[in-house]
Amino acid sequence: MDEPRKSAEEFLQLINTSKRGKLKIYIGMSAGVGKTYRMLQEAHVLLQNGVDVKIGYVETHNRKETHNLLHGLPIIPRRKLFYKGKELEELDVPAIIVLRPEIVIVDELAHTNIEGSKNKKRWQDVMEILDAGINVISAVNIQHIESLNEEVKAVTGIEVTERIPDTILSAADEVVNIDLTADELISRLKDGKIYDQSKVQSALNNFFKNENILQLRELALKEVASQVTRKVENEIISTNVLKKERFLACISSNEITAKNVIRKTARLANYYNSQWFLLYVQTPRESPDRIALNKQRHLINNFRLATELGAEIIKIQSKNVAMTIMEQCEERKITTVCIGKPHIDIWRIILATDTFNSLLKRLSKQNVDLVILS
Repeated sequence: MDEPRKSAEEFLQLINTSKRGKLKIYIGMSAGVGKTYRMLQEAHVLLQNGVDVKIGYVETHNRKETHNLLHGLPIIPRRKLFYKGKELEELDVPAIIVLRPEIVIVDELAHTNIEGSKNKKRWQDVMEILDAGINVISAVNIQHIESLNEEVKAVTGIEVTERIPDTILSAADEVVNIDLTADELISRLKDGKIYDQSKVQSALNNFFKNENILQLRELALKEVASQVTRKVENEIISTNVLKKERFLACISSNEITAKNVIRKTARLANYYNSQWFLLYVQTPRESPDRIALNKQRHLINNFRLATELGAEIIKIQSKNVAMTIMEQCEERKITTVCIGKPHIDIWRIILATDTFNSLLKRLSKQNVDLVILS
């Protein structure tokens, strides 16, 4: 049995087990690996098997081989909007819900919708479609995953602005990696199968460097492997057999360091398929009437980021940060405390108290790990 047919049949089996729509995500290390091509192949197989599958939104980027696969597939017209004097097109969510296909193909999961749309992001459109009981097949590149933002920036030197929360991947019923070797991807690029020839050299000099591709490929493979591990643990292994990890991320009002702590703790929790919490201890010097407005905005944004990444937010007013951390560890049965490196405010506060040694001893006694994140 060929791969697209086998993949389509496996997804059909998933569909029959729930009233809420099932979500399948194709993930790749970069543009051009063949995610959209694979989705369209699967759509043809589903259609041949009598499944009501429709194209909600697909971006072929004028790639001939991919564009040709659209022929014969039923397409739901896109919604037309005018923005800054230009006519633009977006996914038509209301039309999809009215037509109620059994499966809808929705490309570019990390896309930001045009200003004025009901949902800010396409992943939010997809969640709305799933809630309506419609199954979705979508695609995303590894660099668009929120908790990997810093790692991707370190690899490529590029700040990726369009991102999806890790919770979307966790909510997926199936995650499939579309893999190519670095040599294969670069060959496709040079042959003009990814970008127009005028952009090829620039791409080779920047994002598509061999070392970048290798590192992004590793990230994609690891991400899909962790998703498979999580699925096995949820469906096969009894939860009584495994020690359930519970992470507590501790932040201050420092925006940049806090974001790093949030993303790295989310990665750890995601890897262990575990619950995690975000703790912000509001000391008297950070009371609402004393803290700067920009720091208040940073905190709100960081709370929102942590929520999107699956955290439960804990905000406590206290003079003693270390004692509050210990109390939360006991109350929430925390197994690992994650904190930023020494220069951040919360660490200086802890070091300035005579309870720091007590914190370490208490955590050790409770068998709680303390992780200092770089």
